[in-house]
Amino acid sequence: MSNIHLQCHELSKQFGDNKVVDRVSFHIDAGECLGIIGPNGAGKTTTLRMLLGLISPDSGHVEAFGHRMPQDSGQIKAKLGVVSQFDSLDPDFTCEENLRVYGRYFGLSSAVLNERIPKGLEFAALTHKAKAKPGDLSGGMKRRLSLARALINDPALLLLDEPTTGLDPQARHLMWERLQQLLQQGKSILLTTHFMDEAERLCDRLLVLDHGCVIAQGTPRELIRTHLEPEVVELFGQDSVSLVQGRLGADLKPLADRVEISGETVFFYTRQAQPLLQALMAHPELHSLHRPANLEDLFLKLTGRHIREGA
Repeated sequence: MSNIHLQCHELSKQFGDNKVVDRVSFHIDAGECLGIIGPNGAGKTTTLRMLLGLISPDSGHVEAFGHRMPQDSGQIKAKLGVVSQFDSLDPDFTCEENLRVYGRYFGLSSAVLNERIPKGLEFAALTHKAKAKPGDLSGGMKRRLSLARALINDPALLLLDEPTTGLDPQARHLMWERLQQLLQQGKSILLTTHFMDEAERLCDRLLVLDHGCVIAQGTPRELIRTHLEPEVVELFGQDSVSLVQGRLGADLKPLADRVEISGETVFFYTRQAQPLLQALMAHPELHSLHRPANLEDLFLKLTGRHIREGA
């Protein structure tokens, strides 16, 4: 049996004159987490909708578990678990009932559900909330219940669309822990996220989408090493931007390979930060932070710092 759970071949989709997805190809191996990152309007949601057979590509095709979407959507969806970006739990059912009703959609028997539901609630740390309704749950609890529901059919592949959006740090870390457990069990995950620390923590490989195209792909470390200088010095605080744009900039800018300004912060990207840090010691009134380059730097370099509207 193939180790590849899902494969996309040259997917393209156009709405009117707008080409939303442009020849996107990728694959996901068993036990792998593939992350898709990109700004609003990059084509992430449209790509997911094509994977689920909700819309048909204009060209290209999707294969999963030896079947094609949408022709064999039933066979594929039987092995998929989906956590959408927005809560779709039934507010009239208890946590337990939400899992039971969803399991019925897959034709699971009462005996199977009676075994899986307690395990699912335990996995989601919601055993004590079995009889509670979604309206009585916190945001983190709802997301964990959505994950438990997506697992009721024991899927081989999970599609997670921004699963931790709106969660506090503690709830996010608990969700990450559960997702790591699933990967260790051999399940594969396709994850879209706007949190770069989440992508770096969970994803084996990343696909960077922009304007519907794949502009970079690889492991998080490979992408950082390929596209960025290894060290970053951030300069922030009152007047930091105006000072760097003025006389002080003539002294500091030559000490960096690249300088970018975003809001009230100046970013110095460099292969050797020590000369720059030494020069900044003469300006104790300026606040600085020295750190290694990360995925957020990569995201901003490849897709820009301007806020975009749209999904």
